[in-house]
Amino acid sequence: MHLSLMIGIFALMLIVISFVQPLADRAKVSASVLLAVIGIVVGFASQVLISVHVSPVVDEFAALLVAPPVDSHLILSIFLPVLLFQTALNMDFRDLANDAAPIFSMAVIAVVAATCMIGLFLWPFADLPLVACLMLGAIVATTDPVAVVGIFRDVGAPARLGRLVEGESLLNDAAAITLFTMFMGLLLAKDEFHLGSTLLAFLQSFGGGLVLGVVIARITSAFLPIVRDYRPAQVSLSLALPYLVFVLGEHVFEVSGVVAVVAAGLTFAIMGPSRIRPHDWAYLRDIWEQIEFWASSFIFVLAALLVPKLLVQVRPHDFLLLGLVVAGALISRALVLYGLFPILSLSRLSQKVSFSFKAVMLWGGLRGAITLALALAVTENSMISPEVKHFVAVLATGFVLFTLLVYGTTLRGLVHLLKLDRLSPFDVALQAQVLANTQIDLNDRKNELARRYGVDPSVADDVFTDDTIDARRAWLDAAENVELADRERLTLGLVALARRERQLLQDIFRNRIISPEVATRLIRDASRLTDQTRMQGRIGYIRQSRKVLEVSPRMRLALLLYRYFHSDNYLAHLLSQQFEALTVQRIVVQQLQDFVRNRIGTVLGERVSDLLLDILKGRRTVMDKALASLQEQYPDYARTLERRILGQAVIRMEEIEYARVYEDSLIGLDLYNTLLRRTAAQRRQFATLPKLDLGLDPHDMIRRVPLFESLTDEQRHLIAGLLQPRFAVPNEVLVRKGERGKEMFFIAAGSVKVTVGGREFPLGRGEFFGEFALLSRTRRQADVVATAYSRLLILKGVALERLIERYPEIGDSIREVAARRHAQNQE
Repeated sequence: MHLSLMIGIFALMLIVISFVQPLADRAKVSASVLLAVIGIVVGFASQVLISVHVSPVVDEFAALLVAPPVDSHLILSIFLPVLLFQTALNMDFRDLANDAAPIFSMAVIAVVAATCMIGLFLWPFADLPLVACLMLGAIVATTDPVAVVGIFRDVGAPARLGRLVEGESLLNDAAAITLFTMFMGLLLAKDEFHLGSTLLAFLQSFGGGLVLGVVIARITSAFLPIVRDYRPAQVSLSLALPYLVFVLGEHVFEVSGVVAVVAAGLTFAIMGPSRIRPHDWAYLRDIWEQIEFWASSFIFVLAALLVPKLLVQVRPHDFLLLGLVVAGALISRALVLYGLFPILSLSRLSQKVSFSFKAVMLWGGLRGAITLALALAVTENSMISPEVKHFVAVLATGFVLFTLLVYGTTLRGLVHLLKLDRLSPFDVALQAQVLANTQIDLNDRKNELARRYGVDPSVADDVFTDDTIDARRAWLDAAENVELADRERLTLGLVALARRERQLLQDIFRNRIISPEVATRLIRDASRLTDQTRMQGRIGYIRQSRKVLEVSPRMRLALLLYRYFHSDNYLAHLLSQQFEALTVQRIVVQQLQDFVRNRIGTVLGERVSDLLLDILKGRRTVMDKALASLQEQYPDYARTLERRILGQAVIRMEEIEYARVYEDSLIGLDLYNTLLRRTAAQRRQFATLPKLDLGLDPHDMIRRVPLFESLTDEQRHLIAGLLQPRFAVPNEVLVRKGERGKEMFFIAAGSVKVTVGGREFPLGRGEFFGEFALLSRTRRQADVVATAYSRLLILKGVALERLIERYPEIGDSIREVAARRHAQNQE
């Protein structure tokens, strides 16, 4: 009977949870507020049913609601890891990084400030140890983002405001629970409170959790490619991760399991998308959204059911203490928002946070189920005195109810009062322009649909109601006095290009046309391109778009490994990735040019469209130059790479066509699966690229230098022993003016730029440089920089003497060039 009733309660809770969201939308309140109210009402009603003794079955049913067979430890262990992990998984790390300073301030500094201020406010009046007061401060310091973000989403508040609140809650749960655990331990141990040792323990627990979460998440992410084609396995791995790090942190390594879960979620969100296909990652996030909905709803209802139990024997003095908690929480939060945030802005550690944002964040510090669960953990501990239990139960529960019923019901009005639910003048003008540009096209499509469906044209004229027409006119009227400057239009167009580029790259990755590692890099660069364009406009777009051509730190490391340890595997790997990245970006830029002509031009105008095309043309020119230098040196590899990209694209088109024929019921399932197995076999032919041979064998490179053409193969073989190969990247400095000349260079492939007296002289394949300083034993007279990926042969001073001694005619040629260049330098 007991088990059957539990199953029935579980089913009823699911039904209630299912209808809470639509009811909350109708009532214009947060779903969290409604869940809390329902839970409290059910809790009180259950106590009434028990007292009147309707029937044994009803009594048992009500008893299970008043005292469900779950304790705080079970609630936190089951629901908390998935709640934190899903929030971290859903966070865009770029947005988190852009607002890292304010988020960290609210998540850690504000939590510590609230804990200390609330504890110090209560200590003189609570007649309890300071540790108990600080523990309560930590319990009520954690915020609940679900209600706040839900309100923001409903009223159309700015996205950045929602990110700040979500980022704060993601990390402040970890900080507050870590502090709570420490103070709980001090209270049970009855040790004297020492600020220094407590802060050190907090930092160790917090830092240890960060390291543990990152390490375990990286290991778990490494297994994702193994299950790349199996969605259930991917979801299972992701579900195991938060529980694994939570248990390891709390019970094995004795660090903060909560922090470990947050760190694991952020790390998994960064690494996961590059290891599985985009649509599989979207599927995984959808599953986690459903898990988070169940977990957050259940923990709220279960915690709310316990509110009557926690509010037993409320005393008049408790209302004074509750007022102190409210005051301490507001004042500490205001000090961070209005005291620390301006300092962050002035020191350029953060973008400015507006007064309106600060006001909403101050009033939006809602508390929720985590606070109730922590309070329940105190009341269930038999080692804690009854006075502390009553103190924590009443104040924590009262503060949660206050924030939900006061902040939660008035926050929507505050957002409206501060006009944060309205579009900016820029967006109003843009909206009007989009509506004006699409109206004609929409009417044409409406009439075409009426003709196709056999509907009378007069009916089509009535499709848009008077209210819709009036709304459109109001939008247009609101935008009449707002004009978009060309600079604003251009920035808007560039942001649209960056977003479109990210989407195109995701489509290319989804279709398996490029490798996951290259796709991750390019998608990340496209995201940064969006950010930089928003902040700096045209300059930011151009600078960021050209960073793909810059030498990365990894490439510099690979060059060092090659030069000092003669290992070229990593260098070849990175160069092949650069080859692939440039090839794919050239395709994407071509598609962006079509996007400007067909879509952006109709919205932003012809002038802005021409400017965007000029920027893309310049980008294409720089990219083509870099790609041409690689193709010239490695033509066979370039052909293989292009064949692979084109082959993957054709196979994807073939798969789409088979799917269309199957959906049209022209073929059966058996034949469709047979065709897919055929394309899968074809795809395996293009699965991997051959290893790129850098071509740094001196015996082969020497054939590319005209100076040695007259020599026999045997003579070239002997000379090759005197030469050392070197690979150079664009903008790498090869020779500096004023340094001692100890070697000369032969260009086997690529090009360099010689700068003398402010003038530049290009040198290409087959030419050499650095010979004059080596022959005359003087210092360098010029700077030499690589202008493309280049393969060079280096000849040291002693080796040059041996070469000239053995082949005087080569020495004469070198001296002749050196004399001519020296004369030019003197002129």
